[in-house]
This record gives sequence, C-alpha cells and structure tokens, in this order.
Amino acid sequence: MLGIIGAMDVEVRELREMMENPQAQTVAGMIFYQGTIKGKEVVVVRSGIGKVNAGLCSQILADRYHVEGIINTGIAGSLRNEINIGDIVLSTVAVQHDMDATGFGYEVGQIPQMDIKEFPADDKLRELAVRCCEKANPDIQTFCGRVASGDQFINSKEKKNWIRDTFDAYCTEMEGAAIAQAAYLNGIPYLVVRAISDKADDSANMDYGVFEKKAVEHSVRLITAMLEAL
Repeated sequence: MLGIIGAMDVEVRELREMMENPQAQTVAGMIFYQGTIKGKEVVVVRSGIGKVNAGLCSQILADRYHVEGIINTGIAGSLRNEINIGDIVLSTVAVQHDMDATGFGYEVGQIPQMDIKEFPADDKLRELAVRCCEKANPDIQTFCGRVASGDQFINSKEKKNWIRDTFDAYCTEMEGAAIAQAAYLNGIPYLVVRAISDKADDSANMDYGVFEKKAVEHSVRLITAMLEAL
C-alpha cells in the first residue's frame, strides 16, 4: 500500500475524488482515505502545513496503515533560474534548512544526534516518476535534486539565495524533509514530488496564487501516471 500526503486540500482533492471504495478514518485531526486508484491500494491524506504536521502524518501512515512507500505531492518555490513555474522537482535528498545547531558544532541543517544530515529518497520511485512525468507532462521540465524544507514561506531574494547556496537545493517548501525523516526512521521508501508555483523571491506572493492551480494539475497527472505504472 502506498501513502500519498499533501499539505493542503487542493493538493490531494483530485486524487481523493479518483478513489474507488474509499474508507475514511480521522486520526489526530487528519482524515485518512483508504481505497484504490488505478487498481493500486493507497491512503490519501491532507497533513496540514508545516513539518510537525507532516512528520506526524507520516508516522500514522507507518503505524496504522503499514504503508510500503510514501509520496509527498504538492507545490514549492523554485531556487534556480532554470526551474520555471509549472516544472516538476523530484527529490534526490531532503534537508531541513531551518535546523541550526551550529552552536554545538553541527553543520547547518543537521539534526543533533542523527547519523545523517539529509535523507535520501528512493531511487526506484524517482526513476519511475521521471519516466511517467515525460509522458504525463510533456510540456514541462523535470528536475531531480535536493529539496529544502522549513517552517517558512520564502518570499525574499536574500533568503532564497542563502538556501540555494548553503544547501545546493532545487526548491523550497514546508513539509518534504519532515516526511523524509519519518520515512528514514521507519525504513520506508519515499519521494517528494514538487510542482513549482513561484520563484521563492519578491514575486512569490503574487505568483503563488496565480499559478497554484496549474502546478497542482501537473502533480496530479504525474501521481496518476505513477500509480498506473506501478
């Protein structure tokens, strides 16, 4: 069974509506919909925004539903000029850009007392996503790279440049690395799928609202194609 997490309702609504024989269960204020999409068993859930919600949601998927993989679908801000609004970024690794224990001798982004700084995504899921995105979204580009997460909506050029330069990241958002950490600790393969809604700079507030719907459409088409191919 595959767990599919989106932070906002708009990110998972269409997937939920595709489900056959959905059964809903509310846990920790989140509604988990279990059923099938394209003949594959899935649990689709809106986690809510931010790393705590995302990590909690992932743990519930592990404990209650025993999922064999987690896909985090949603939207993000681009950190690179070549990654345009509407394009897709697939995680190679995920890191928390707002984690800072440098005062104790750790690197910025490294969680104290953990053996790794960033959490590797599943190669097979990513390779499948690359192939499926070429078919499902032939009009956009697909990039594979580091996803940087933090409990901040990035809308300044200075902060954008710092995250890009510090972590060599491709996009920034608010949940992926928390899901990645929970997946890592539970030994569950994961992939973060992010469609770009803005450039994470001074234009982000304006662009986000305009391009959110189109970005979500690209994500939904990709996830649907992946489920067909699994």
